[in-house]
Amino acid sequence: MTYVLEALVADADLLDVLSQDLVASRLAPLAQGLALIPMTRALAHALDDGRDARPLGFWQLPSGFDRVLSDRSQDGPIAYVEAECFGGTGEQRSAVWDAGALALGPLHLPEYQPSPPTAARSRRHCGASARRRGTPSTSSWRWAVR
Repeated sequence: MTYVLEALVADADLLDVLSQDLVASRLAPLAQGLALIPMTRALAHALDDGRDARPLGFWQLPSGFDRVLSDRSQDGPIAYVEAECFGGTGEQRSAVWDAGALALGPLHLPEYQPSPPTAARSRRHCGASARRRGTPSTSSWRWAVR
């Protein structure tokens, strides 16, 4: 199975307010009161300020948008996550802004590394609880979408 995820993740109410200011954004509810906004190419293009290339080492985070996330995180933690998986292997990157500053990361989990998923750490920083035995893996976002 293949998947690619490039998205903002935060409290649903916080992202609802943020999405109203973002052209071409779509809000998707997640479990535990969180939501995500996929960073589509159209949204990334609309947000890019043309200054920096690949802020913080991310593939799709628009140039200058890290400063917007820092400002908006005054109202609560906001994570930006990127994950790509193909054939059981993949790569993850994530960061969390909180209280106006970068609070976690940027984290990078390269292919074939057996450490905890970076996206899961970012979700927990935003308020999601860790999975219990018998629940779907937190290494995938698919389980959380309602």
